[in-house]
Amino acid sequence: MILLFLILILLLSGLLSAVVSRWNAQNARWTALSALVIDLLLAISICGRTWIDPATENNSWIAVWKTPWIPQLGIEFHLGIDGLSLTMVILTLFLGILAVLVSWKEITERIGFFHLNLLWVLAGIVGVFLALDLFLFYFFWELMLVPMYFLIGVWGHENRIYAAYKFFIFTQVSGLLMLLGILGVYFIHGQTTGDYTFNYNDLIHTDMDSWTAWWLMWGFVLAFAVKLPAVPIHTWLPDAHTEAPTAGSVILAGLLLKTGAYGLLRFVLPIFPNAAEALAPYAMTLGAIGILYGAKLAFAQTDFKRLVAYTSVSHMGFVLLGIFAMNEWAYQGTVMQMIAHGLSTSALFIMAGILHERTHTRDLDRMGGLWSAAPRMGGVTMVFVMASLGLPGLANFVAEFLILIGVYQVSMVLAGLSVIGLVFATVYSLRLMQKVFLGPNTENWRIDDLCMREWIIVGALILFLIVLGLYPQPVLDTVQPTIDRLLLLPNEVEHYSYLPPQPLSSDIGGGIR
Repeated sequence: MILLFLILILLLSGLLSAVVSRWNAQNARWTALSALVIDLLLAISICGRTWIDPATENNSWIAVWKTPWIPQLGIEFHLGIDGLSLTMVILTLFLGILAVLVSWKEITERIGFFHLNLLWVLAGIVGVFLALDLFLFYFFWELMLVPMYFLIGVWGHENRIYAAYKFFIFTQVSGLLMLLGILGVYFIHGQTTGDYTFNYNDLIHTDMDSWTAWWLMWGFVLAFAVKLPAVPIHTWLPDAHTEAPTAGSVILAGLLLKTGAYGLLRFVLPIFPNAAEALAPYAMTLGAIGILYGAKLAFAQTDFKRLVAYTSVSHMGFVLLGIFAMNEWAYQGTVMQMIAHGLSTSALFIMAGILHERTHTRDLDRMGGLWSAAPRMGGVTMVFVMASLGLPGLANFVAEFLILIGVYQVSMVLAGLSVIGLVFATVYSLRLMQKVFLGPNTENWRIDDLCMREWIIVGALILFLIVLGLYPQPVLDTVQPTIDRLLLLPNEVEHYSYLPPQPLSSDIGGGIR
């Protein structure tokens, strides 16, 4: 039942936050914070549990819970957690706590409604990471949409309505395509086996011909690629990030983008192993393009948040590369990149929000010389910038290093282009520091340095970036059973012939253990 409680606590606390805010706005903040802390402790309590009997479910699951929901249609309320989903759930709840703390002073209107939407979007994200019924997965996928729309549209900046509409349209259209893909797999499985079910463990063994698999896969791929986001369907992201409140940017960058990567790993590769293998060279090429394109546009920005938004396009290109490299090194690096990017990019958005609160601008050309005015803030931002560009000793370096090793096994050219992307990351990251904290203080800024609440936020982020950079082994050990399952799944499904066949690599053993 702990898996169900992880979701219910967030949903019910969101409603409670809206109610108690009628008497005191602070009640909503404390209610949301308390719910997320309790949820995080519950998620951490799952760590270290023994794997369940492979005969009962799937040999990579730690725990499962299910009960009939709409049995006439084969729909169950089926939740499961493995190493991958556990790390993502912990990341979700940790960043959720920071989102509440960072909005403590920033959000001053409709506070109860704000925390209702914040907790509900987090509940949707946790549900996405736990759902083992494809209909339930789609339900939680859509649950993320409406609260995020309100977070951007109600508490965002000047062009928030445009950004909210754009986010809604991109996500809704791609989500409907995924629903068509889910229904296609559902009906094909039912016709071939006589068992109409949305159960994930059954559908990953669905027998279908190559062209059917190819077209159904695209429904999933487009939905996940939009959320990732992959070039060229990334254009909603810079607008959404720029206009969202700081907490919204943290949720978008740190968590919503990860649902796209998670969907590719959890659904596309296991359900369509051969179609995914045929798609891999093109997907990896798009990943490399995204790395370079995002870096180029990041360098060209003059808005702090928009610059960081384009760095997400670049960094998530590494995730796309790692997923479709399809070997152990790349998978390990992909999971690490999902975590490291969630921490470092959320940190930069938090710093952008802190600066905007004090200077009332995000224009890099107006900033400058802020290090002398707020030296602690400058030092903290330098740590996050170094993490973003992949400095050894911080989490992003481990992630990108593993991905590059895995990609090198498949394509030396794409690995070389990705390394060039890292050089570009150094350029735009150092430009950000130069523009904001160094140079002349032409506007004579006088700003307060970090307060205690802000120190708690940035201190926690720095701690995890350093710990994961120096000792990533616990995370790698946690996700290893899931990675092993991904490596074995293609051998358990009958292979179909694609034209032309696209062999990606020989069997690569090893990886970090």
